Amino acid sequence: MMKIFRFSVMAIIIISAALVSSMAYADQYTGTIEIFKKSPAVKPFFDNCHGYAVFPTVGKGGFGVGGAYGSGQVYAQGEVTGTTRLLKATIGFQAGGQAYSQMIFFEDKRAYDEFTGGNFEFDAGVSAVAITAGVQASAGTEGASAGASAGPATGKQVKTNYRKGMIVFVHAKGGLMYEATVGGQKFSFKPNK
Repeated sequence: MMKIFRFSVMAIIIISAALVSSMAYADQYTGTIEIFKKSPAVKPFFDNCHGYAVFPTVGKGGFGVGGAYGSGQVYAQGEVTGTTRLLKATIGFQAGGQAYSQMIFFEDKRAYDEFTGGNFEFDAGVSAVAITAGVQASAGTEGASAGASAGPATGKQVKTNYRKGMIVFVHAKGGLMYEATVGGQKFSFKPNK
């Protein structure tokens, strides 16, 4: 059972890594940052943070056993200071796959130092603020379809605050999966030389 679990997690991570690495080009960082800047809930954090981490694409998937992977860049005072990798393994009720962008804002130097000081992990109680949410369905060839979305265009703003000096925002890119927390995500950091 444990070998099957490890194999399943590694397979999902490898597939996600291949998907993410093929999508993560330098100009995607700029594009991802611009998407988040358009959200009224996120925009104030750009003006008042010490720094942030940007993940243009995080891929996650699973069926009972799952995982997530993404690579990104870390910024302090507007300058790229290094690269980061996100890794998460999960077990429990989950099914499907999803791709999303993620940003983590650091309120002050202490929070930035904590994130970049080595291997950092979010505790189980941490969740992300979604800047968009969507559901789509279709049937047949050019037949019935349905959709629903909520986000910056709705005019509704969510009150958001830092937790332990950090706040996480996600932007769904595609897919459908049941799971809403970022708790358990592990990060590594490699500074620029």
